[in-house]
Amino acid sequence: MAASRLFVSADAVRARFSAVLSQIYRREAPRYADLRELVESVNANALAQGEALAVRLGGAGELNGLSLERHGAIRLGTSEELSIIRRLFATMGLHPVGYYDLSAAGLPVHSTAFRPIGAEALRANPFRMFVSLLRLDLIEDEEARREASALIARRRIFTPRLLALLDRFETNKEIDESEVGEFVLQAAEIFRWRNEATASAELYDRLRQVHPLLADIACFQGPHVNHLTLRTLDIDAAQAAMRARGMNPKDEIEGPPRRKRDILLRQTSYKAIAEPIFFPKANGAGAAGTHAARFGEIEQRGVALTAKGRALYDRLLADARAADPAGGDAYMDALLQRFEAFPDNDQALCAEGLAFYHYAPTEEGLRQAGDLPASREAAALLRAGYLRIDPILYEDFLPVSAAGIFQSNLGESGRRVLAGEANRRAFEESLGATVLDELALYAEEEARSLAASLAALGLAPEETFARA
Repeated sequence: MAASRLFVSADAVRARFSAVLSQIYRREAPRYADLRELVESVNANALAQGEALAVRLGGAGELNGLSLERHGAIRLGTSEELSIIRRLFATMGLHPVGYYDLSAAGLPVHSTAFRPIGAEALRANPFRMFVSLLRLDLIEDEEARREASALIARRRIFTPRLLALLDRFETNKEIDESEVGEFVLQAAEIFRWRNEATASAELYDRLRQVHPLLADIACFQGPHVNHLTLRTLDIDAAQAAMRARGMNPKDEIEGPPRRKRDILLRQTSYKAIAEPIFFPKANGAGAAGTHAARFGEIEQRGVALTAKGRALYDRLLADARAADPAGGDAYMDALLQRFEAFPDNDQALCAEGLAFYHYAPTEEGLRQAGDLPASREAAALLRAGYLRIDPILYEDFLPVSAAGIFQSNLGESGRRVLAGEANRRAFEESLGATVLDELALYAEEEARSLAASLAALGLAPEETFARA
Protein backbone atom coordinates (compact mmCIF):
# COMPACT_ATOMS: atom_id res chain seq x y z
CA MET A 1 0.00 0.00 0.00
CA ALA A 2 1.48 3.34 -1.06
CA ALA A 3 2.14 5.88 1.66
CA SER A 4 -0.27 8.81 1.67
CA ARG A 5 1.18 12.11 0.50
CA LEU A 6 1.06 15.23 2.64
CA PHE A 7 0.35 18.61 1.14
CA VAL A 8 1.06 22.06 2.55
CA SER A 9 -1.26 25.07 2.56
CA ALA A 10 -0.24 28.40 1.07
CA ASP A 11 -0.41 29.90 4.57
CA ALA A 12 2.06 27.31 5.86
CA VAL A 13 4.45 27.94 2.95
CA ARG A 14 4.29 31.69 3.66
CA ALA A 15 5.02 31.15 7.35
CA ARG A 16 8.03 28.96 6.61
CA PHE A 17 9.34 31.36 3.96
CA SER A 18 9.06 34.43 6.19
CA ALA A 19 10.76 32.60 9.08
CA VAL A 20 13.72 31.64 6.88
CA LEU A 21 13.96 35.16 5.45
CA SER A 22 13.94 36.60 8.96
CA GLN A 23 16.78 34.33 10.05
CA ILE A 24 18.84 35.23 7.00
CA TYR A 25 18.32 38.98 7.45
CA ARG A 26 19.20 38.86 11.14
CA ARG A 27 22.49 37.19 10.30
CA GLU A 28 23.24 39.58 7.47
CA ALA A 29 22.18 42.77 9.28
CA PRO A 30 23.04 42.60 13.01
CA ARG A 31 21.42 45.96 13.70
CA TYR A 32 18.11 44.47 12.59
CA ALA A 33 18.49 41.81 15.28
CA ASP A 34 19.00 44.66 17.75
CA LEU A 35 15.84 46.31 16.43
CA ARG A 36 13.86 43.12 17.10
CA GLU A 37 14.96 43.17 20.74
CA LEU A 38 14.03 46.84 21.03
CA VAL A 39 10.55 46.31 19.55
CA GLU A 40 9.90 43.29 21.77
CA SER A 41 10.76 45.40 24.82
CA VAL A 42 8.50 48.28 23.72
CA ASN A 43 5.63 45.88 23.00
CA ALA A 44 6.00 44.11 26.36
CA ASN A 45 5.88 47.49 28.12
CA ALA A 46 2.80 48.57 26.15
CA LEU A 47 0.98 45.34 27.05
CA ALA A 48 1.96 45.66 30.72
CA GLN A 49 0.60 49.20 30.87
CA GLY A 50 -2.54 48.58 28.84
CA GLU A 51 -4.71 45.74 30.09
CA ALA A 52 -7.46 46.58 27.62
CA LEU A 53 -4.94 46.41 24.76
CA ALA A 54 -3.78 42.95 25.86
CA VAL A 55 -7.36 41.72 26.11
CA ARG A 56 -8.26 43.11 22.68
CA LEU A 57 -5.20 41.59 20.98
CA GLY A 58 -5.74 38.29 22.74
CA GLY A 59 -9.39 38.20 21.67
CA ALA A 60 -8.39 38.89 18.09
CA GLY A 61 -5.76 36.13 18.17
CA GLU A 62 -2.94 38.61 17.50
CA LEU A 63 -0.69 38.11 20.53
CA ASN A 64 1.03 34.97 19.25
CA GLY A 65 1.94 36.65 15.97
CA LEU A 66 3.07 39.94 17.46
CA SER A 67 6.77 39.19 16.95
CA LEU A 68 6.37 38.08 13.32
CA GLU A 69 7.70 40.27 10.52
CA ARG A 70 4.87 42.20 8.91
CA HIS A 71 6.49 42.81 5.54
CA GLY A 72 9.63 43.05 3.50
CA ALA A 73 10.54 45.06 0.43
CA ILE A 74 12.48 44.31 -2.75
CA ARG A 75 13.21 46.07 -6.05
CA LEU A 76 13.15 44.29 -9.40
CA GLY A 77 14.67 45.22 -12.73
CA THR A 78 12.56 43.62 -15.47
CA SER A 79 9.04 42.62 -16.42
CA GLU A 80 10.12 38.97 -16.52
CA GLU A 81 11.39 39.15 -12.94
CA LEU A 82 8.13 40.71 -11.78
CA SER A 83 6.00 38.11 -13.58
CA ILE A 84 7.88 35.19 -12.04
CA ILE A 85 7.82 36.79 -8.59
CA ARG A 86 4.02 37.00 -8.90
CA ARG A 87 3.88 33.27 -9.61
CA LEU A 88 6.26 32.54 -6.75
CA PHE A 89 4.29 34.55 -4.22
CA ALA A 90 1.01 33.01 -5.39
CA THR A 91 2.21 29.68 -3.99
CA MET A 92 2.43 31.45 -0.61
CA GLY A 93 -1.06 32.92 -0.78
CA LEU A 94 0.24 36.39 -1.60
CA HIS A 95 -1.73 38.45 -4.14
CA PRO A 96 -0.90 41.84 -5.73
CA VAL A 97 -3.00 44.50 -4.01
CA GLY A 98 -2.82 48.19 -4.89
CA TYR A 99 -0.78 50.14 -7.42
CA TYR A 100 1.73 52.66 -6.06
CA ASP A 101 3.28 55.27 -8.33
CA LEU A 102 6.41 56.61 -6.63
CA SER A 103 7.62 58.72 -9.56
CA ALA A 104 5.89 61.78 -8.12
CA ALA A 105 8.30 61.52 -5.18
CA GLY A 106 11.34 61.36 -7.46
CA LEU A 107 11.73 57.57 -7.40
CA PRO A 108 11.96 55.75 -10.76
CA VAL A 109 9.80 52.79 -9.68
CA HIS A 110 6.20 51.71 -9.40
CA SER A 111 5.03 49.08 -6.99
CA THR A 112 2.44 46.72 -5.56
CA ALA A 113 2.07 44.86 -2.28
CA PHE A 114 1.84 41.07 -2.44
CA ARG A 115 -0.25 40.18 0.59
CA PRO A 116 -2.69 37.64 2.04
CA ILE A 117 -6.37 38.15 1.27
CA GLY A 118 -9.01 37.60 3.94
CA ALA A 119 -9.05 37.67 7.72
CA GLU A 120 -8.20 33.98 8.16
CA ALA A 121 -5.11 34.14 5.94
CA LEU A 122 -3.92 37.32 7.66
CA ARG A 123 -4.34 35.71 11.09
CA ALA A 124 -2.49 32.59 9.94
CA ASN A 125 0.54 34.66 8.92
CA PRO A 126 0.49 38.41 8.10
CA PHE A 127 3.73 38.56 6.10
CA ARG A 128 3.66 40.44 2.79
CA MET A 129 6.18 41.84 0.32
CA PHE A 130 6.26 45.35 -1.13
CA VAL A 131 7.68 44.91 -4.63
CA SER A 132 8.93 47.75 -6.82
CA LEU A 133 9.79 47.60 -10.52
CA LEU A 134 12.41 49.85 -12.07
CA ARG A 135 11.09 52.32 -14.64
CA LEU A 136 13.95 52.99 -17.03
CA ASP A 137 11.61 55.22 -19.04
CA LEU A 138 11.93 57.80 -16.25
CA ILE A 139 15.73 57.94 -16.51
CA GLU A 140 16.60 60.80 -18.84
CA ASP A 141 20.26 59.80 -19.26
CA GLU A 142 20.17 57.57 -22.35
CA GLU A 143 23.61 56.07 -21.74
CA ALA A 144 22.70 55.23 -18.13
CA ARG A 145 19.50 53.53 -19.33
CA ARG A 146 21.45 51.43 -21.80
CA GLU A 147 24.14 50.41 -19.31
CA ALA A 148 21.66 49.60 -16.54
CA SER A 149 19.51 47.56 -18.92
CA ALA A 150 22.52 45.55 -20.08
CA LEU A 151 23.54 44.76 -16.49
CA ILE A 152 20.07 43.61 -15.50
CA ALA A 153 19.61 41.53 -18.66
CA ARG A 154 22.70 39.45 -17.83
CA ARG A 155 21.57 38.33 -14.41
CA ARG A 156 19.43 35.28 -13.60
CA ILE A 157 17.84 35.58 -10.19
CA PHE A 158 15.83 32.35 -10.33
CA THR A 159 17.57 28.96 -10.33
CA PRO A 160 16.44 26.27 -12.81
CA ARG A 161 15.47 24.08 -9.84
CA LEU A 162 13.23 26.76 -8.37
CA LEU A 163 11.50 27.29 -11.71
CA ALA A 164 10.99 23.53 -12.08
CA LEU A 165 9.40 23.32 -8.64
CA LEU A 166 7.22 26.31 -9.40
CA ASP A 167 6.04 24.76 -12.68
CA ARG A 168 5.15 21.53 -10.88
CA PHE A 169 3.24 23.25 -8.09
CA GLU A 170 1.24 25.27 -10.61
CA THR A 171 0.43 22.17 -12.65
CA ASN A 172 -0.54 20.04 -9.66
CA LYS A 173 -2.34 22.89 -7.86
CA GLU A 174 -0.73 21.77 -4.59
CA ILE A 175 2.61 21.68 -2.80
CA ASP A 176 4.01 18.39 -1.56
CA GLU A 177 5.43 18.40 1.98
CA SER A 178 8.50 16.56 0.75
CA GLU A 179 9.46 19.50 -1.49
CA VAL A 180 8.34 22.55 0.43
CA GLY A 181 11.55 22.81 2.49
CA GLU A 182 13.72 22.94 -0.61
CA PHE A 183 11.30 25.33 -2.30
CA VAL A 184 11.38 27.79 0.62
CA LEU A 185 15.18 27.76 0.79
CA GLN A 186 15.45 28.25 -2.98
CA ALA A 187 12.98 31.14 -2.80
CA ALA A 188 14.72 32.83 0.13
CA GLU A 189 18.04 32.57 -1.70
CA ILE A 190 16.73 35.05 -4.29
CA PHE A 191 16.69 37.81 -1.68
CA ARG A 192 20.01 37.14 0.04
CA TRP A 193 22.58 39.95 0.20
CA ARG A 194 25.57 39.49 -2.10
CA ASN A 195 28.34 42.02 -1.68
CA GLU A 196 29.94 41.44 -5.09
CA ALA A 197 28.78 44.09 -7.55
CA THR A 198 28.22 43.14 -11.18
CA ALA A 199 29.42 46.53 -12.41
CA SER A 200 32.77 48.22 -12.22
CA ALA A 201 33.31 50.86 -9.56
CA GLU A 202 33.24 53.53 -12.25
CA LEU A 203 29.93 52.34 -13.69
CA TYR A 204 28.41 51.93 -10.23
CA ASP A 205 29.34 55.52 -9.35
CA ARG A 206 28.00 56.83 -12.64
CA LEU A 207 24.63 55.09 -12.22
CA ARG A 208 24.41 56.17 -8.60
CA GLN A 209 24.91 59.78 -9.61
CA VAL A 210 22.03 59.44 -12.07
CA HIS A 211 19.86 57.94 -9.29
CA PRO A 212 20.76 55.84 -6.22
CA LEU A 213 17.95 53.36 -6.95
CA LEU A 214 19.38 52.75 -10.41
CA ALA A 215 22.66 51.56 -8.92
CA ASP A 216 20.95 49.53 -6.20
CA ILE A 217 18.80 47.62 -8.68
CA ALA A 218 21.16 47.26 -11.64
CA CYS A 219 24.57 46.67 -10.07
CA PHE A 220 23.95 43.53 -8.03
CA GLN A 221 23.28 39.86 -8.71
CA GLY A 222 19.80 39.84 -7.25
CA PRO A 223 16.99 41.80 -5.59
CA HIS A 224 18.34 41.79 -2.03
CA VAL A 225 15.77 42.56 0.66
CA ASN A 226 16.19 46.25 1.42
CA HIS A 227 14.26 45.98 4.68
CA LEU A 228 12.09 43.83 6.90
CA THR A 229 9.43 45.38 9.11
CA LEU A 230 8.28 44.62 12.65
CA ARG A 231 5.01 45.55 14.31
CA THR A 232 5.09 47.82 17.33
CA LEU A 233 2.28 48.72 19.71
CA ASP A 234 3.82 52.15 20.42
CA ILE A 235 5.80 53.57 17.53
CA ASP A 236 6.52 56.84 19.36
CA ALA A 237 8.18 54.93 22.20
CA ALA A 238 10.07 52.79 19.68
CA GLN A 239 11.30 55.88 17.82
CA ALA A 240 12.53 57.39 21.10
CA ALA A 241 14.21 54.11 22.08
CA MET A 242 16.02 53.91 18.74
CA ARG A 243 17.29 57.44 19.22
CA ALA A 244 18.37 56.71 22.81
CA ARG A 245 20.33 53.66 21.66
CA GLY A 246 22.11 55.57 18.92
CA MET A 247 20.42 53.58 16.13
CA ASN A 248 20.11 56.66 13.88
CA PRO A 249 16.35 56.63 13.18
CA LYS A 250 14.85 58.76 10.44
CA ASP A 251 13.92 62.26 11.54
CA GLU A 252 10.14 61.83 11.59
CA ILE A 253 7.53 59.10 11.77
CA GLU A 254 5.77 58.76 8.42
CA GLY A 255 1.99 58.88 8.27
CA PRO A 256 -0.66 60.40 10.53
CA PRO A 257 0.12 61.82 13.97
CA ARG A 258 -0.41 59.94 17.23
CA ARG A 259 -4.13 59.53 17.95
CA LYS A 260 -6.52 57.76 20.33
CA ARG A 261 -7.86 55.74 17.40
CA ASP A 262 -4.98 54.87 15.09
CA ILE A 263 -5.71 55.21 11.38
CA LEU A 264 -3.94 53.76 8.36
CA LEU A 265 -0.22 53.26 8.86
CA ARG A 266 2.64 54.89 10.75
CA GLN A 267 6.20 53.87 9.86
CA THR A 268 9.74 54.66 10.84
CA SER A 269 13.15 53.03 10.41
CA TYR A 270 16.78 53.27 11.29
CA LYS A 271 18.73 54.64 8.37
CA ALA A 272 20.58 52.37 5.96
CA ILE A 273 24.13 51.47 6.97
CA ALA A 274 27.01 51.61 4.50
CA GLU A 275 28.15 48.03 3.84
CA PRO A 276 31.37 46.89 2.15
CA ILE A 277 31.08 45.76 -1.46
CA PHE A 278 33.58 44.60 -4.05
CA PHE A 279 33.77 45.52 -7.70
CA PRO A 280 35.05 43.23 -10.46
CA LYS A 281 38.33 43.95 -12.22
CA ALA A 282 39.84 42.43 -15.31
CA ASN A 283 42.71 40.87 -13.35
CA GLY A 284 40.32 39.33 -10.81
CA ALA A 285 41.32 41.56 -7.89
CA GLY A 286 38.15 43.36 -6.86
CA ALA A 287 38.22 46.98 -5.75
CA ALA A 288 36.48 47.74 -2.47
CA GLY A 289 33.66 50.21 -1.92
CA THR A 290 30.48 50.70 0.13
CA HIS A 291 26.77 50.56 -0.57
CA ALA A 292 23.97 51.78 1.70
CA ALA A 293 20.53 50.39 0.93
CA ARG A 294 19.43 48.01 3.70
CA PHE A 295 17.72 49.00 6.92
CA GLY A 296 15.17 47.90 9.53
CA GLU A 297 11.67 49.30 9.79
CA ILE A 298 8.82 49.29 12.30
CA GLU A 299 5.15 49.98 11.75
CA GLN A 300 1.96 50.63 13.69
CA ARG A 301 -1.33 50.04 11.89
CA GLY A 302 -4.79 51.43 12.49
CA VAL A 303 -8.25 51.28 10.99
CA ALA A 304 -8.64 51.27 7.19
CA LEU A 305 -10.20 54.42 5.76
CA THR A 306 -12.92 54.64 3.13
CA ALA A 307 -12.46 56.73 -0.02
CA LYS A 308 -14.07 59.62 1.86
CA GLY A 309 -11.71 59.10 4.78
CA ARG A 310 -8.66 58.90 2.53
CA ALA A 311 -9.63 62.13 0.78
CA LEU A 312 -9.79 63.90 4.15
CA TYR A 313 -6.51 62.30 5.26
CA ASP A 314 -4.71 63.30 2.05
CA ARG A 315 -5.97 66.88 2.29
CA LEU A 316 -4.92 67.31 5.91
CA LEU A 317 -1.53 65.75 5.24
CA ALA A 318 -0.94 68.05 2.24
CA ASP A 319 -1.97 71.08 4.30
CA ALA A 320 0.53 70.15 7.03
CA ARG A 321 3.32 69.58 4.51
CA ALA A 322 2.63 72.94 2.89
CA ALA A 323 3.15 74.60 6.28
CA ASP A 324 6.69 73.21 6.44
CA PRO A 325 7.90 71.48 3.25
CA ALA A 326 11.24 70.64 4.89
CA GLY A 327 9.51 68.39 7.40
CA GLY A 328 10.87 69.95 10.58
CA ASP A 329 9.29 70.75 13.94
CA ALA A 330 6.86 73.15 12.30
CA TYR A 331 5.60 70.27 10.16
CA MET A 332 4.91 68.08 13.19
CA ASP A 333 3.11 70.95 14.92
CA ALA A 334 1.06 71.60 11.78
CA LEU A 335 0.28 67.88 11.46
CA LEU A 336 -1.17 67.71 14.97
CA GLN A 337 -3.13 70.90 14.39
CA ARG A 338 -4.58 69.88 11.02
CA PHE A 339 -5.64 66.43 12.23
CA GLU A 340 -7.82 67.90 14.95
CA ALA A 341 -10.36 68.00 12.11
CA PHE A 342 -10.26 64.20 11.78
CA PRO A 343 -12.68 62.39 14.16
CA ASP A 344 -10.78 60.37 16.75
CA ASN A 345 -13.21 57.67 17.90
CA ASP A 346 -14.80 54.65 16.27
CA GLN A 347 -18.39 55.83 16.63
CA ALA A 348 -17.77 59.09 14.75
CA LEU A 349 -15.52 57.48 12.12
CA CYS A 350 -18.18 54.86 11.39
CA ALA A 351 -21.15 57.24 11.49
CA GLU A 352 -19.46 59.68 9.11
CA GLY A 353 -18.41 56.93 6.70
CA LEU A 354 -14.70 57.64 7.13
CA ALA A 355 -13.47 54.16 8.09
CA PHE A 356 -14.28 50.48 7.59
CA TYR A 357 -15.60 48.31 10.42
CA HIS A 358 -16.40 44.69 11.10
CA TYR A 359 -19.94 44.27 12.45
CA ALA A 360 -21.01 41.65 14.99
CA PRO A 361 -24.24 41.09 16.93
CA THR A 362 -24.13 41.81 20.65
CA GLU A 363 -25.44 39.42 23.29
CA GLU A 364 -28.40 41.73 23.77
CA GLY A 365 -29.03 41.75 20.03
CA LEU A 366 -29.05 37.95 19.90
CA ARG A 367 -31.47 37.81 22.84
CA GLN A 368 -33.80 40.21 20.99
CA ALA A 369 -33.42 38.44 17.62
CA GLY A 370 -36.74 38.36 15.78
CA ASP A 371 -38.18 41.15 17.89
CA LEU A 372 -36.10 44.17 16.87
CA PRO A 373 -37.32 47.73 16.28
CA ALA A 374 -38.63 48.84 12.92
CA SER A 375 -35.46 50.75 11.98
CA ARG A 376 -33.37 48.87 9.44
CA GLU A 377 -30.32 51.13 9.58
CA ALA A 378 -27.06 49.75 10.93
CA ALA A 379 -26.49 53.03 12.76
CA ALA A 380 -29.78 52.63 14.62
CA LEU A 381 -28.96 49.05 15.56
CA LEU A 382 -25.57 50.22 16.83
CA ARG A 383 -27.15 52.98 18.92
CA ALA A 384 -29.64 50.52 20.37
CA GLY A 385 -26.83 48.17 21.38
CA TYR A 386 -27.82 45.30 19.06
CA LEU A 387 -24.69 45.57 16.93
CA ARG A 388 -21.08 46.37 17.79
CA ILE A 389 -18.15 47.35 15.59
CA ASP A 390 -14.46 46.49 15.53
CA PRO A 391 -11.95 48.31 13.30
CA ILE A 392 -10.87 46.61 10.09
CA LEU A 393 -7.08 46.88 10.17
CA TYR A 394 -5.38 48.68 7.31
CA GLU A 395 -3.25 46.06 5.53
CA ASP A 396 -1.78 48.16 2.74
CA PHE A 397 0.66 51.04 2.21
CA LEU A 398 0.76 54.81 1.76
CA PRO A 399 2.65 56.15 -1.27
CA VAL A 400 3.83 59.28 0.53
CA SER A 401 5.07 57.28 3.52
CA ALA A 402 6.76 54.66 1.34
CA ALA A 403 8.53 57.41 -0.58
CA GLY A 404 9.57 59.08 2.66
CA ILE A 405 11.13 55.85 3.95
CA PHE A 406 12.87 55.24 0.61
CA GLN A 407 14.26 58.76 0.43
CA SER A 408 15.54 58.84 4.00
CA ASN A 409 17.57 55.73 3.22
CA LEU A 410 18.91 57.04 -0.07
CA GLY A 411 20.14 60.34 1.31
CA GLU A 412 19.56 63.72 -0.27
CA SER A 413 20.68 62.33 -3.62
CA GLY A 414 17.49 60.29 -3.70
CA ARG A 415 15.31 63.39 -3.84
CA ARG A 416 14.97 63.96 -7.57
CA VAL A 417 12.41 65.47 -9.89
CA LEU A 418 11.33 63.01 -12.56
CA ALA A 419 9.38 63.76 -15.70
CA GLY A 420 6.79 61.00 -15.68
CA GLU A 421 3.37 59.90 -14.56
CA ALA A 422 1.64 56.79 -13.25
CA ASN A 423 1.49 53.89 -15.68
CA ARG A 424 -0.64 51.22 -14.06
CA ARG A 425 -1.38 49.53 -17.39
CA ALA A 426 2.31 48.95 -18.11
CA PHE A 427 2.85 47.66 -14.58
CA GLU A 428 0.00 45.15 -14.88
CA GLU A 429 1.27 44.01 -18.27
CA SER A 430 4.65 43.31 -16.68
CA LEU A 431 2.96 41.63 -13.74
CA GLY A 432 0.80 39.42 -15.93
CA ALA A 433 -2.23 40.13 -13.76
CA THR A 434 -4.52 42.89 -12.55
CA VAL A 435 -3.73 44.38 -9.16
CA LEU A 436 -6.60 44.15 -6.70
CA ASP A 437 -8.36 47.24 -5.34
CA GLU A 438 -7.67 47.51 -1.61
CA LEU A 439 -10.73 49.68 -0.93
CA ALA A 440 -12.97 47.09 -2.58
CA LEU A 441 -11.48 44.38 -0.35
CA TYR A 442 -12.24 46.36 2.81
CA ALA A 443 -15.75 47.21 1.61
CA GLU A 444 -16.45 43.54 0.86
CA GLU A 445 -15.24 42.48 4.30
CA GLU A 446 -17.43 45.09 5.97
CA ALA A 447 -20.47 44.17 3.87
CA ARG A 448 -20.07 40.45 4.63
CA SER A 449 -19.85 41.09 8.36
CA LEU A 450 -22.91 43.33 8.31
CA ALA A 451 -24.95 40.83 6.30
CA ALA A 452 -23.97 37.97 8.63
CA SER A 453 -24.78 40.08 11.69
CA LEU A 454 -28.19 41.07 10.38
CA ALA A 455 -28.97 37.45 9.57
CA ALA A 456 -27.98 36.46 13.12
CA LEU A 457 -30.42 39.08 14.41
CA GLY A 458 -33.21 37.47 12.41
CA LEU A 459 -33.54 40.25 9.87
CA ALA A 460 -34.60 39.14 6.39
CA PRO A 461 -31.56 38.99 4.05
CA GLU A 462 -33.60 40.28 1.09
CA GLU A 463 -34.23 43.58 2.85
CA THR A 464 -31.93 46.48 2.05
CA PHE A 465 -30.01 47.84 5.01
CA ALA A 466 -28.14 51.09 5.22
CA ARG A 467 -24.60 51.07 6.59
CA ALA A 468 -25.15 54.21 8.58
